[in-house]
Amino acid sequence: MTTPILTVDHLVVTIKGTPVLRDVSLRVAPGEVHGLVGESGAGKSTIGKAVLGLLPRAAKIAGGYVMFDGVDLVGMGEAERRKLLTKEIALIPQDPMTALNPVKRIGAQIIRPLTRHLGLSKQEARARALSLLGEVAIRDPEGVLERYPHELSGGMRQRVLIAMAFSTTPRLIIADEPTTALDVTVQRQILALIRDLQTRHDAALLFVTHDLGVVAKICDRVTVLHAGRVLEQGSCAQVIEHPHHAYTQALLAATPRFDRPGEVLAPVPAELAASLWKEAASWDAQHPGGAR
Repeated sequence: MTTPILTVDHLVVTIKGTPVLRDVSLRVAPGEVHGLVGESGAGKSTIGKAVLGLLPRAAKIAGGYVMFDGVDLVGMGEAERRKLLTKEIALIPQDPMTALNPVKRIGAQIIRPLTRHLGLSKQEARARALSLLGEVAIRDPEGVLERYPHELSGGMRQRVLIAMAFSTTPRLIIADEPTTALDVTVQRQILALIRDLQTRHDAALLFVTHDLGVVAKICDRVTVLHAGRVLEQGSCAQVIEHPHHAYTQALLAATPRFDRPGEVLAPVPAELAASLWKEAASWDAQHPGGAR
């Protein structure tokens, strides 16, 4: 069995004593695309932030651990974590409109990390930056390096962020709903681009999304979340084609399908949602303060 590059084991995260992740466990193998799917507030992005060490100050890891290639991230010092994140773990953020520094040219934002963290000369870093922009299919890479973020479209900014994420050849990339702010046509292009780069660079990808349609296009495995709890896990084909949990079945029933024109979409039944929140409340009552 392949040793996981990322292991999240019985993770509990609280904010001011209230659990937001409840006993979450998952494994991501090297080179795997693992989807985290669920409604807003399910805890998808919180898992990514726990891995990256970007939880808000009010948040606390109350139980469990996060391991990257056998190294404990939870107990790691800030300096060690920063060094690891710059080279081994990268982030593709959700909103390309705000993720880039508005007062710095694109070239400066790509080149500086390459000189600082990879030790490249400015000339070498510029050449790599141009190559990276070419990899993400940006026309006129030379011109784009000299532009400011506001001079680029949303799709081009997202391509720049993807290039930056892959720039240090990380082994794990966390993509936090990277197509949410884009129109449908551009979404399709960006998804294909991310999958292509992930395959070429042989990087593991933790892909956060609320869209099971996106999961079906890009993911190898998937974890279904609700209220900070794992409800179902498995291969993408298994979960999409033969879902076991009623919540997964409800999400699929609420997902538009191009191959089923005219199909009536059904919202998640109120009774099911209420029962899931009741289960979450029961877990909280049995684990005061989030302690396992």
